[in-house]
Amino acid sequence: MTITDQASGPQPHPPLHTQPHPLAGGAAAGQAPAHPRHGRRSPIDMATVVPVLDVTIPVYNEQRDLEDCLRRLHAYLRRSFPHSFRITVADNASTDGTLKAAERVARELREVTVVHLDEKGRGNTLRKVWLASPSPVLAYMDVNLSTDLAALGPLLAPLLSGHSDLAIGTRLTRNSRVVRGPKREFISRSYNFMLQSLMGAHFSDAQCGFKAIRADIAQQILPHTVDTAWFFDTELLVLAERCGLRVHEVPVDWTDDPDSSVDIVQTALADVRGMARLSKDMVTGRIPVAELRAALAPGPLVTTAVANTAANRRFTFSIAGTSDVARHHFEGLVVFGIGLALTSGALALVHSGALPGGTTPDRWVELATVTAANLAATAAKFLLFRLWVFRRRPVPTNAPADPAASELSLPQSSAPTTEMTQS
Repeated sequence: MTITDQASGPQPHPPLHTQPHPLAGGAAAGQAPAHPRHGRRSPIDMATVVPVLDVTIPVYNEQRDLEDCLRRLHAYLRRSFPHSFRITVADNASTDGTLKAAERVARELREVTVVHLDEKGRGNTLRKVWLASPSPVLAYMDVNLSTDLAALGPLLAPLLSGHSDLAIGTRLTRNSRVVRGPKREFISRSYNFMLQSLMGAHFSDAQCGFKAIRADIAQQILPHTVDTAWFFDTELLVLAERCGLRVHEVPVDWTDDPDSSVDIVQTALADVRGMARLSKDMVTGRIPVAELRAALAPGPLVTTAVANTAANRRFTFSIAGTSDVARHHFEGLVVFGIGLALTSGALALVHSGALPGGTTPDRWVELATVTAANLAATAAKFLLFRLWVFRRRPVPTNAPADPAASELSLPQSSAPTTEMTQS
């Protein structure tokens, strides 16, 4: 990978391993420690000498649209982003004049930098560029600027403040405005439904090309991602959620690019294969989720369970006030433990040699196990919440519905007795 500086021409890019590790003796400039305090991370230091924001634009044979995109984005950031920034054009082995067009703009606009890679693939590009960037906040967007740039501020704000770890644009909420064909709409919604059903994902749109991440978080989880192409986005988000990180979603206005060269059917099939591989990596321990969670999560599992119970109490079962709140949270912890036991037990069973002949389970067996365990855990938790934790307790028939009313009725009930005594 080479980086082009507008002043000195092409130079070798610094080796990735020379970048300072946020937890090894101090963070890079402008970055807060990765381990949060009081459930949230420290705000980004805006006085850093390096650009606060680094926006990566991955490109492959985009000679026609690149220059206009860069000028529009640069003008918007100069006008609307109040801190220092850099735009990194990452050329993915283009065969047309893309690289020359990018270098021409970089000579004119000092905030634009060009990186050339000999390999193709969005995942490969973002992993290398982000790991090498000194900026504390990293973002990327598609070259065609399909996403309205007005969403950039809301995307970055929770990362700068320390509230969230990642932020993504979503085209699949009621507040999003999307212009695209029915085929793309169907495939996108189907894929995200599969992620939510089979892998327990909570984000709504995995593939929107409009994302940002804190660099201290990226340094920790990017080395555990392996996909070089489009599944990289999903891999990053699923891993982030499994590690207990906070993912902030921003509804966006998005217009489809009719000239896009992406084969959406082949991409969707590759994504399904990626889901199977990612499930296997987490099951077999290639990705050390427990260790990453311990190092990065804003709070322990108990905090997650309490927050989940509170959300179900308020929004799913419409229970307000403080009545029985302590009992609800205690029983919610029990339910959370049962769900965790179901998923962990199923995976342990697969790898315990219980299969006939002690054979190693096939990846599809593992995927089926992960899917079945997640579905069973979800169903069990919902039923336990509904039938046990939040069920309506019947009022005893011999107890007055209103103690105040009972007290007011005492004089009336004693009156006949007094009259009979006098007679």
